[in-house]
Amino acid sequence: MVVRPIINNEPYFTANITVLEDEVFEADENFNAQVATIKDLASQIISISPNIPTEASIILKNIDSPSFLINFVSSNLNNDLAQKQTLLEDKNIKSRAEKLITLLQTDLQFAELKEKVSSKTRVEIDKQQRDYFLQQQLKSIKDELGGDNNDREIAEMKKKAEAKKWNEAAKKLFADNIAKLERMHHHSPDYSTIYNHCDLMLSLPWEDYTADNYDLKNAKKVLDNDHYGMQKIKSRILEYLAVLKLKGDMKSPILCFVGPPGIGKTSLGKSIAHAIGRKYNRLSLGGLHDESEIRGHRKTYIGAMPGRIIQNIKKCGSSNPVMILDEIDKIGTQHHGDPSSALLEVLDPEQNGNFYDNYLELEYDLSKVLFIATANNLQTIQPALRDRLEIIDLSGYAVEEKIEIAKRHLVPKQQEAHGLAKVKVNISDAILQKTIEHYTRESGVRDLDRQLASIMRNLAKEYATKGKIKPTVSAGDIETILGKTRYSNDMYKVANMPGVAVGLAWTYVGGDILFIETALSEGKGELKLTGNLGNVMKESASTALTYLQVNAKKFGIDSELFAKKNIHIHVPEGATPKDGPSAGITMLTALTSAFTNRKVKSFLAMTGEITLRGQVLPVGGIKEKVLAAKRAGLKEIIMCHLNQKDVEEIDSNFIKGISFHYVKTMQQVIDLALV
Repeated sequence: MVVRPIINNEPYFTANITVLEDEVFEADENFNAQVATIKDLASQIISISPNIPTEASIILKNIDSPSFLINFVSSNLNNDLAQKQTLLEDKNIKSRAEKLITLLQTDLQFAELKEKVSSKTRVEIDKQQRDYFLQQQLKSIKDELGGDNNDREIAEMKKKAEAKKWNEAAKKLFADNIAKLERMHHHSPDYSTIYNHCDLMLSLPWEDYTADNYDLKNAKKVLDNDHYGMQKIKSRILEYLAVLKLKGDMKSPILCFVGPPGIGKTSLGKSIAHAIGRKYNRLSLGGLHDESEIRGHRKTYIGAMPGRIIQNIKKCGSSNPVMILDEIDKIGTQHHGDPSSALLEVLDPEQNGNFYDNYLELEYDLSKVLFIATANNLQTIQPALRDRLEIIDLSGYAVEEKIEIAKRHLVPKQQEAHGLAKVKVNISDAILQKTIEHYTRESGVRDLDRQLASIMRNLAKEYATKGKIKPTVSAGDIETILGKTRYSNDMYKVANMPGVAVGLAWTYVGGDILFIETALSEGKGELKLTGNLGNVMKESASTALTYLQVNAKKFGIDSELFAKKNIHIHVPEGATPKDGPSAGITMLTALTSAFTNRKVKSFLAMTGEITLRGQVLPVGGIKEKVLAAKRAGLKEIIMCHLNQKDVEEIDSNFIKGISFHYVKTMQQVIDLALV
């Protein structure tokens, strides 16, 4: 119908209308096909669309009137009002049928696409629901059998964490990691990474400390029983304990024991731990060249591990152990980084309270750890690292000290090691001294320990064969077991020819004896130096020669000789590099001896630096040098008067039989040295 102009608005709309009638038409085959197509399209849309009830298809089948069918389907189309209005205004039923078919085909395509998308989504949801259902079934079955291993492990971790003493940051990180584990499938690649990280956190003794033993008398007793001598170190440890006892808490110092090999630096750390009641741990740094060994790797890397510091703390089970950083002077440097730089944070008492490990991803407090570093040579330690260390110098042992160490520690140890603990073995002091002087030449006691082991092996063989051994080891037995003497003091009787003097040298393995040999030959005054000498030592030789040329008349030397003679200075044992200024007075003495044809006193050694003005300057390593002279059987030593204080620090019992001459000028040296 068509609405004509509206007549009234109140109380409701009234208007004149005109009813529209469809145009009269004759049904043909084409029209019948259109009606059948409309029924088919409408039925397909009803079957696909979930919002249209299935009863609608039955209604369509029961409609016989084509006109009513077209109007019914048009009124129920899911199209906008404008399209429906277009159909309504068309009086030609055939034309309306064609337009309706076009709209139905569009609706069908849209319904099919919608159904396709909906079906795909429904399949994915169904699969997820199926997997979830199966997982729940599997979980129920495992619960019936005793529970899943991973779930039990996570539950055990939670239980351990409740009793753990740690800071808030560690507590939060652990809780976050556990939450991730619970959400994660145990076959996931990240599962084991996070699990191992949680396990490490639980294994670390975050705030677990052993109680220090503040009994100073007991500590002194333990240190004295374990090590003979070393008074300076023992005094320093007792001072630390005394402050700790009075204050209750303090940042642990970073001690560094520097000395030759074999004097007991590493074993001293174990004694310190025993004395103060702490756990002991040793970290060998020799040859370490990767920074990650100290700081650890990122935990996401394959095979990642925490750094050695954190590993050793975990191994100790205590956050305040005594940790020995052995051979800190032998750390290597490569493209992987500089481990000594990573140690700067570890060995700084102001920073190590917040040491960060890359694997742990947390800061760990190392301020309560008593770090003790050991080194043979300070020169190879990075300056910034050396500045953080409290250096304690350890000197080599005198013969008397070695005898005591052998009696108290080495002989009983070797007896037990060779099955002779219950057999009486008597080795007198004289035999020990003979072994020390004629079969070893060292600052420490490592070689002495090996010689004693050889003696014990021979005694063990004799006891196993005969069932008994001699009650006392004699000098003849020593020569039979160890062979002919290796070292003799007769070689230091150098008075047989001019131009040869004995100097004293310091090496990282202790003190040593140094020969300076000078020979003159016809030539043009050239100076030749051999013996693998360093630049400083070569300069000392040049300085000595220049001083001698300037003061030739004073020493009774014809100045023309310097232009007519070639001078050759040689230091034996040419395979060993030698350097340093302390051979200065020895070189001048050897040169003067050669030019004046006067011999140097027998059993005389000397050490000191010289200047062109003829002054004698002090040098270092005095104790090691004096003990080396004592071992070699020398009787007199010349040195700078400023080194007298260093000699006075040595126990007088260890240097009996040695006369010391303290000088200021080279004139005094020549007067004392030459016959």
